[in-house]
Amino acid sequence: MTLRVGGLTPLSTTDWPGMLAAVVFCQGCPWRCGYCHNPGLIPARGDNETPWEEVLAFLRRRQGLLDGVVFSGGEPTAQAGLLDAMREVRALGFKIGLHSGGMVPQRLAAVLPLVDWVGLDVKAPFADYPRVTGVAGSGERAHAGLLEVLASGVAHEVRTTVHPALLADAEVVGLAHDLAARGVKHYVIQAFRSQGCQDAALCQNATRERPLQDMGGELAGLFGGFSVRA
Repeated sequence: MTLRVGGLTPLSTTDWPGMLAAVVFCQGCPWRCGYCHNPGLIPARGDNETPWEEVLAFLRRRQGLLDGVVFSGGEPTAQAGLLDAMREVRALGFKIGLHSGGMVPQRLAAVLPLVDWVGLDVKAPFADYPRVTGVAGSGERAHAGLLEVLASGVAHEVRTTVHPALLADAEVVGLAHDLAARGVKHYVIQAFRSQGCQDAALCQNATRERPLQDMGGELAGLFGGFSVRA
């Protein structure tokens, strides 16, 4: 199956830390996170999709100029065409990064041997996932996805977007301790940003109890690598 692409960023220095990468935004996501900043990528089909052959043609022109290609979304693992797309990109000589919520663990496991780095979103304590995603059973899927990434040995960071209406500070601290106990070595907490968010209540009610940097000071010692993205 051909990968459905909802957008393409020709050059990014932030989507894969330390790498010059193009970002392929995969169309479609089965979850409905209220703070999503790419809501146009949620439907299975988009209004302005880029044909996969055009993406490949662009990447051929960037051989030797880019370090890698990041598959982002949406949710890349929601598409059956992801594995073949990654194979084609790797055949062009690019390293491969992946942004995922871990929601399709079996497909995630299938593509991990082709992946050089994963940015894995862990959205909440696993028992509380439906509060964020709006989907029953999403926490079990996310937990399985995390286990696949940890078992793979692939370089990765785990990150959590923190909105005060969805995650209290105590919950973030508890989640961080849980992730450290599971073997997560690199963790990022990042502030909610209103850009693209279509939930008016979340945009208007984003006042924190205390700065994320203050909470980050409590968590840094749990991980080999830790940062706060404000």
